[in-house]
Amino acid sequence: MTKADFVEKLADKSGLTKKGAADVVDAFVDVVTEALQKGEEVQFTGFGKFYVQTRKARQGINPQTKQPITIQASSIPKFSAGSSLKAAVK
Repeated sequence: MTKADFVEKLADKSGLTKKGAADVVDAFVDVVTEALQKGEEVQFTGFGKFYVQTRKARQGINPQTKQPITIQASSIPKFSAGSSLKAAVK
């Protein structure tokens, strides 16, 4: 499902216009992004949780040269599904 498909379905279910639904989706993405940038979690009970996971620096191998390289530490966004979402998908 693309963003456009999602916006259309959201507009149908909520009674909003497509423009209104698109604004809501954009605002949701902005709020979640800003919270994750601050290191906060965004949790919807039963649905799931957005959070930031930190990866430590580690050794790797360059596949072309087979030389060892150091992969820098990084922070990545993650999503963990809640129990209600997991049950609905089963």
